[in-house]
Amino acid sequence: MARDSYHHGNLRQALVDATVSLIEDKGPMAFTLAEAARQAGVSAAAPYRHFSGREQLLEEVARQGFLDFAARLEAAFDEGRPSALSAFLRMGQAYLGFAAAKPGFYMAMFESGISIAGNADLALAAQQAEAALVRGAEALFARLPADRRPPATMVANHVWAMSHGVVELFGRGRPGGRSPIPADQMLESGLLIYLRGLGVIE
Repeated sequence: MARDSYHHGNLRQALVDATVSLIEDKGPMAFTLAEAARQAGVSAAAPYRHFSGREQLLEEVARQGFLDFAARLEAAFDEGRPSALSAFLRMGQAYLGFAAAKPGFYMAMFESGISIAGNADLALAAQQAEAALVRGAEALFARLPADRRPPATMVANHVWAMSHGVVELFGRGRPGGRSPIPADQMLESGLLIYLRGLGVIE
């Protein structure tokens, strides 16, 4: 791509796209800002017009990833239709689907070592994803007496951790990937066992 082909607003996204590609090829820790610039077709100095350094570029990749991730979770929940349980289970599948479809973003979000709390825009995007899971948990517990409802944020974080574990063990070529049980079934069975343990479902 010619270096003079960018107009205002394109360079920033071109660098994000280049970084996603590099992460998918090399992992989130094994590329340089100069490589991202070269892949985007710009000079080594060009990224500094938009990013202070490699970490800030990674943070932007992660921010965009969290926004997409949150939107996928919300779409999967679909206002709890046709039932809160089926909607909640779909959110788990959406988690796995995002990790499979957007590995570069996923790795930037969870495996790059960036500080989410240190970037307000990134933290807000991550909170949107967590809030989607919390809403799903609240819908599951709505029919329970108030004194029997588990903390929705705790449940959301447990589900997040379980989903992340399934991605790492069964969805990314790890040894667990040889399991005869597909990753989506592994996650759904784990969620059902967990929810039964909480007394949410029979």
